[in-house]
Amino acid sequence: MLKILSWNVNGIRAISRNNFIESLKKIDADIVCLQEIKACTSQLSSNLKSPLGYFSFFNSDQRRGYAGTAVFTKLEPLKIINKIGLEEFDNQGRILGVSFSDFSLLNVYMPHGGRQKENMGFKLKAYSHLARFIKKMTARNIILIGDFNIAHKEIDLARPKQNMGNTMFTPEERVWLDRLIALGFVDSFRIFNKGTGFYSWFPYSYNARERNLGWRIDYAFIAKDLKSKIKESSILNHVKGSDHCPILVRVDL
Repeated sequence: MLKILSWNVNGIRAISRNNFIESLKKIDADIVCLQEIKACTSQLSSNLKSPLGYFSFFNSDQRRGYAGTAVFTKLEPLKIINKIGLEEFDNQGRILGVSFSDFSLLNVYMPHGGRQKENMGFKLKAYSHLARFIKKMTARNIILIGDFNIAHKEIDLARPKQNMGNTMFTPEERVWLDRLIALGFVDSFRIFNKGTGFYSWFPYSYNARERNLGWRIDYAFIAKDLKSKIKESSILNHVKGSDHCPILVRVDL
């Protein structure tokens, strides 16, 4: 049984001061996917570079203090993927994939788009390139996981009516999750949880987390061929330290 954790940590150095290593130890995932690490390896302490004996891989933004992804894995991968062919996206370290003999995992941190939609063009282009990249992959069993910065359906955010047309909930963005799923994925969380009130990201203001005024923008999309092997997909809303909750999937691989 493979246990996979995904977490937008909103700064790996910041979260390390909030029991990050202790949380990883308790969860004991086989693969840990991090987004928005906001650091390069030269800025990290030894326990963050290689925590708990994991093989560790990083894809940092060329600028310090922004974006970036990391993967910690107990299984040594056969191949590392860190580009999709879109220069701005790749330079920001927004993808870090690991391939094994029987499956491949893509850890992604998709662009936000900007509060005033000033970066929406980049975001939509990034989705287009990601979809094209996945279509070209020869691997069959793909797990696509991370922070997608889009609430897919109305049940995926607390206040859909008030946010209709806002960044992260425009029709132009939401259709890209439809298109990714159409490539042969299932939204693993919705296999086990059909209702409302499940969110993975909360604004820091207005006591949003305490009031459960959130958005589900972190996903584990898993190849349809693996659907029967998915045993759990959950949001770990009790784990604190970031404005995002970790998400966890267990797959019988």
